[in-house]
Amino acid sequence: MASLASLLADRTRAAMCLALLDGRAWTAKELAQHAGVAASTATGHLHQLVAGGLLAEERQGRHRYVRLAGPATAEMIESLASHAPLRSTPIRSLSDSHRRRALAHARSCYDHLAGTVAVAITDAMTERSLLTWEYGPALTDAGRAWLRDLGIDDHRPRSGRAHVRSCLDWTERRQHLAGAVGAAFLQRALDAEWVLRKGTTRMIVLTDTGRTVLREHLGLAETVLHAPAA
Repeated sequence: MASLASLLADRTRAAMCLALLDGRAWTAKELAQHAGVAASTATGHLHQLVAGGLLAEERQGRHRYVRLAGPATAEMIESLASHAPLRSTPIRSLSDSHRRRALAHARSCYDHLAGTVAVAITDAMTERSLLTWEYGPALTDAGRAWLRDLGIDDHRPRSGRAHVRSCLDWTERRQHLAGAVGAAFLQRALDAEWVLRKGTTRMIVLTDTGRTVLREHLGLAETVLHAPAA
């Protein structure tokens, strides 16, 4: 545990891991620019994160990419971020203010949805007895039928990945849906264009179709369905 904690105790390594929560594979140069360090410094940090099992390395020709080792790693990092003390940081521009609000409203957490919208979805599924928390989060029979009606696969993964699990949201400080079902929900939302990714960022934007689906199937409030105004 101490060895793992030491990997994330460095600000540069922590910033890199948080950036990789978008689920993409990044180059060392991209992560160096993001963290504001020299490429050689970034490379040294990445070697430690790969050796420590937090990151996985991919090579395509002469190019080297790194990504988070898997969904369990992503959920651990998101959970750790949620336990960090809240500190006010200066907003330097209108675009910075808009970005923070958009990320808090809806974003990807590796392969599942996070933010205000994700927490509201989890709450609504619980209120409608689609999820039960008696022995940790699990789908009910009604929940499985509900997912099938939406065209979402509720199968149990063959790998060791959890079927349904919760992830502590770092902006809301409450649980959102993760695991294989959380990933299937986000993928279906992207495929059906209920939501759209905003460029290469973690930001997720609800479409009019997505708002209709969440309003009709889960009764989400309009205040949740629309991102806060700038």
